[in-house]
Amino acid sequence: MRPYTPRVAKRNARAGGTPAIVALERAAAPHTVRAYEHDPVSALGYGLEAAVAMGVEPAQVFKTLVADVDGRLVVGVVPVDRQLDLKALARAVGGKRAAMAPPAVAERATGYVVGGISPLGQRHRHPTVVDASAQGFDVVYVSGGRRGLDVGLAPGDLLALTGGALAAIAR
Repeated sequence: MRPYTPRVAKRNARAGGTPAIVALERAAAPHTVRAYEHDPVSALGYGLEAAVAMGVEPAQVFKTLVADVDGRLVVGVVPVDRQLDLKALARAVGGKRAAMAPPAVAERATGYVVGGISPLGQRHRHPTVVDASAQGFDVVYVSGGRRGLDVGLAPGDLLALTGGALAAIAR
């Protein structure tokens, strides 16, 4: 796979694809794009809504969360039916304390809106940790960069494209 270049992806994103999709295409990473109708009044939450709409087990659909670990932003990617264990995330990146980043901070740092934050093609590259449960699937689904759009890809490709690490960060 070719490395992701944010500057090029941003220019290409204006032509129709999100930065996440552009990053996947630029890296020639095998992936599928799954669009569904986002229901803004759904009580399920963004991730579970995606799993139901796509007909995929929630454990295979991963949400992207941004946390502040000792003053730096870190991305945690966990199954939508589980929660991010902030202590485990801090340990995974050699930190001591972690707290969820405010939504506005997460949006500014990633370039995506809450509910559509993708671990791929973010405005700035942040340390990324993917929950170890991803290894149990041939394909995992993450946001494609907007609400109502997910991409399926191999966990190894997700790690390679994000420069991420695997760790047990979900509870």
